[in-house]
Amino acid sequence: MAYKVLISDPLSEEGIQPLREAGNIEVDVKTNLSADELADTIGDYDALLVRSQTKVTRDIISKASKLKIIGRAGVGVDNIDLSAATEYGVIVVNAPDGNTNSAAEHTIAMLMSLARKIPQAYAALKDGKWDRKTHVGVELKGKTIGVIGMGRIGQEVAYRAKGQRMKVIAYDPFLTKERADKLGIDYGSVEDVVIASDFITVHTPLIKETKHMINKEAFEKMKDGVRIVNCARGGIIDEDALYNAIESGKVAGAALDVFEEEPATDHRLLELPQVIATPHLGASTVEAQESVAVDVSHDVVRYLTEGVVKNPVNLPSVPKDVMNKIEPYFHLSEKLGTFLTHVTEGTAEEINISYSGELTELEVAPLTRNTIKGLLKRHLGDHVNDVNASYLAEKRGIHVNENRTSSKKGFTNLLKVEVKTKHGTRTVAGTLLNGLGARIVQVDNYSVDVVPEGYLVFISHNDRPGVIGKVGNAFAENDINIASMQVGRSDVGGNAMMIISVDKHLEKEQLDQLNQITEINNVVAIEL
Repeated sequence: MAYKVLISDPLSEEGIQPLREAGNIEVDVKTNLSADELADTIGDYDALLVRSQTKVTRDIISKASKLKIIGRAGVGVDNIDLSAATEYGVIVVNAPDGNTNSAAEHTIAMLMSLARKIPQAYAALKDGKWDRKTHVGVELKGKTIGVIGMGRIGQEVAYRAKGQRMKVIAYDPFLTKERADKLGIDYGSVEDVVIASDFITVHTPLIKETKHMINKEAFEKMKDGVRIVNCARGGIIDEDALYNAIESGKVAGAALDVFEEEPATDHRLLELPQVIATPHLGASTVEAQESVAVDVSHDVVRYLTEGVVKNPVNLPSVPKDVMNKIEPYFHLSEKLGTFLTHVTEGTAEEINISYSGELTELEVAPLTRNTIKGLLKRHLGDHVNDVNASYLAEKRGIHVNENRTSSKKGFTNLLKVEVKTKHGTRTVAGTLLNGLGARIVQVDNYSVDVVPEGYLVFISHNDRPGVIGKVGNAFAENDINIASMQVGRSDVGGNAMMIISVDKHLEKEQLDQLNQITEINNVVAIEL
């Protein structure tokens, strides 16, 4: 059977060579198609390859009657409607490894240029000024660099920084002491990193948890004269706070490849002589652009000929009869994972997922992946999905165990998730109630009945008279309405917990107020 592949964005000839060498694949290169032209054309093709220029919308996907796979020659898939692709049974693949080296090299280039004021010196020389005194720099040797985010690129940057004889301290939500020791680096919290570092470079995805991670409060904790590098995503650093920190002298300089709004040709940070910048060039090398095209071309060939892929982005098609049986549990499994990631302290080392009751009769592998996705998504964002969740957990040294048991424990079905860290073990279990939907029915050793939706507040406290009243008063003072409350205790006067459903998310100030109640040990705001 012959397959037709459409390439709608410019790709190197070397990059698409795997497609041309496949004997049963016909390749058409048609760049600069309008949305209407692509919609009219796409129905003839089995595969579509794009970079960032082509917008693969729901309308286009709905008209792609033969389309089996979309390949993105790069990492980001913002230009592809993933929901529509999944709905229509189209798998999406990308090339997450192809630009790793280029991005890491660009970070080091920006780091060294920042330290030695190379762009400023060059600009002065072009302007006819031979000015050596103004452009005295600093050495990297012996300095501490803080790496926030230790994924592929962060690890490569750390490796290269060590080659410059720098000390490396890193933060990553999945970085354990054992892994840090293996990499030969120190590790700690974000606060530990910003306090200790002479240079700070960020390599995290831009998600709710990382937006403005480097903010006014973080700058205040940094060393005087710290230098900042961002070659990851605009928005990780609060740009207004950065501007003020440079103006005050707290930050000696910043090297930026990305901005919150791009193109950033008229940004006030560019007016500061301490700032050097490039127009989002992290992956802009001949090698990277060729590599991502090669990687995605191989994946397209592999999928069309063998039905398997290396770098899936969305959930591949599941047989309809299987999906009908497991679909009701998808929501529950992800919410259990999300709940645990909020209440668990420390880095996950082991995840145990147990199925009982009627769940033992079903194909549960997709539910396991979905649970892991819920556990990882808070820190990894949309990068993690049902398909790659297990892979990402394995890459971070997290052991996942799947168990089935005949013990129903009073429920027709029960999904129990246990996470082990250096600090201990946390457990949550959930079920589906006929006609009532998903429920959390157990947290650690406490029996509860909680709908896993909306805004929850998890409170660990000592069992004392008046605690519930104090909590209620604190909520009332902040105009926060309580929808429901679950209370459990281990024994009279011992440890106890509350799970409260509220109408809006609690801010830091409100959490701090609750933590000031003597009997309360910990408060966590959860959004499900």
